[in-house]
Amino acid sequence: MTQSSYHYDVIVIGAGHAGTEAAAAAARLGAKTALLTTNLDTVGQMSCNPAIGGVAKGQIVREVDALGGLMGKAIDATGIQFRLLNKRKGPAMHSPRAQADKKAYQFYVKHQMELQPNLDLRQETVIDLLTETVEGVTKVTGVSVTGDAQFIAPAVILTTGTFLKAIMHTGESQTAGGRAGEGTTTGISGSLNRLGFEVERFKTGTPARLNAKSIDFSSLELQPGDDEPQPFSFLTESLASLEQLPCYIAHTNDDVHRLIRANLDRAPMYSGQINSTGPRYCPSIEDKVVRFADKTSHQLFLEPEGRRTEEVYVNGISTSLPRDVQDRMFSMIAGLENAQIMRYGYAVEYDFCPPTQLWPHMESKRVNGLFLAGQINGTTGYEEAAGQGLIAGLNAARKVAGKDPWVPTRDQAYIGVLVDDLVTAGTDEPYRMFTSRAEYRLLLRQDNADRRLTPIADELGLIDADRRSAFQAKQKQIDVANELLKTARFENTPGDVYLRRNDVDWDQVRSHVPGLNLIDSEAARQVVYDIKYEGYINRQKMEVEKHHRLAEKKIPVAFDYNAIGPLRHEAREKLSRVRPLNLDQAKRISGVTPADLALVLTHLEGRKK
Repeated sequence: MTQSSYHYDVIVIGAGHAGTEAAAAAARLGAKTALLTTNLDTVGQMSCNPAIGGVAKGQIVREVDALGGLMGKAIDATGIQFRLLNKRKGPAMHSPRAQADKKAYQFYVKHQMELQPNLDLRQETVIDLLTETVEGVTKVTGVSVTGDAQFIAPAVILTTGTFLKAIMHTGESQTAGGRAGEGTTTGISGSLNRLGFEVERFKTGTPARLNAKSIDFSSLELQPGDDEPQPFSFLTESLASLEQLPCYIAHTNDDVHRLIRANLDRAPMYSGQINSTGPRYCPSIEDKVVRFADKTSHQLFLEPEGRRTEEVYVNGISTSLPRDVQDRMFSMIAGLENAQIMRYGYAVEYDFCPPTQLWPHMESKRVNGLFLAGQINGTTGYEEAAGQGLIAGLNAARKVAGKDPWVPTRDQAYIGVLVDDLVTAGTDEPYRMFTSRAEYRLLLRQDNADRRLTPIADELGLIDADRRSAFQAKQKQIDVANELLKTARFENTPGDVYLRRNDVDWDQVRSHVPGLNLIDSEAARQVVYDIKYEGYINRQKMEVEKHHRLAEKKIPVAFDYNAIGPLRHEAREKLSRVRPLNLDQAKRISGVTPADLALVLTHLEGRKK
């Protein structure tokens, strides 16, 4: 039998949120790209909650959009409710979130993949990674798929989500698969083991879905969208005409908690059936009842899954309890007494690769040309996956083109914080982004993602003429507004100085300076934040400069830490494993002390002399 072979620059395995962003980014840079998935009907599928964004996650989506990515445009086109979280706090904490029409979102992303130049979307099941070793260096050469065929490429990106050797648990019942109704992937796990990768197990879960017609919404608390919904994409002009759907809030109670405690011996996480670590910040209802035993109730958010379905996602009650317990549990909740369960909750155990095995540009240290992105790196969430996917796709294409990699730094983007946290510190639980992880969060606001990243994306070749033109027009408005404020006078005070006062807002200065009426709201917001927070911003910029000086102290990839005699064993072991690229990254490795860094610096300076 003749074996079929197909040749590409970049191959992406998996078409979830990481895979679609990776494939699109590589293709936008001109790389001939193949996106392979076991099922074309699940491209861009939301496996869990039907929502995009949230605290810190919304910032990532805005950054993905600023870099020319898909997620922001997809949710603007298919969203059914938009809310800006933390509006009562400062702008660094503002985080957009939107409910999606789940199927519409999926179809939108799939269509974009089909339309993307330089990209072929294929339904294929990958069974092995192809590699070769030359002079001690192992390189990826492609993948083999079922049907006796091979896809050949110098760069391969793994974005396999929760499908590696995945097992689903509902009570005592166990089923192979990474998502309800779908199977698992075993061949890639075997390939990673054969190539010497460290592979571990994590666990995640999902709640039940209910039929809306069986819910008494009159007993629940209404949660509407914002009166003025804010788009995610910087290219979306307005969502003012959008008809938004409401969400609702319900509550568990003591009866529910007693039922759960009485059945913990049947819960896989407590019976010993599951030993893997789950996400700390998205615990199951079993975990909530045990860990917060003093709480008499927990909030549940009922979120519609689309405009043309009655299916409702119950956020806050992720569970792997048996079916009969889930039936009784919902019948005890006000408003859900007669709720019909359409899909039962379940937990998933799956393989992942500890991310300290990656360079910051998402390429593996062990196999040249093999990139990993998304939940295979131990993260949780669509947004974290999308950010990693874009960086992996960008750098895979640059590698094939013979160009140096690019990765945003911690002061440039939440994506930079995400990548640095993963490759430097690793993770012992599914990683989720929070604003508290970003030490420069005042610089990394959701509203200024385009100003931070779009000029860089333009230099990299990631954006088109429409985005470039829109950004330049906005920046021109910001420049004009700043000049008008500097020349305007309020009580013999320059307008920009006057605007710094706590009791002065944009409308007050605009009413006295006619030219400011021509400035749109997005540009005006940038001007106001720049002026009012100038002192805090400058302080953070000074901190950034200190870190940049450390980042300039480069460490060779092949640096031998064993040659530093006085270096502590723990520091030697961790530095050798992570192989930091500079002193700034080295200082963030857990267990590495300032004294260790001083020894490394002394040794580096000695080498130079």
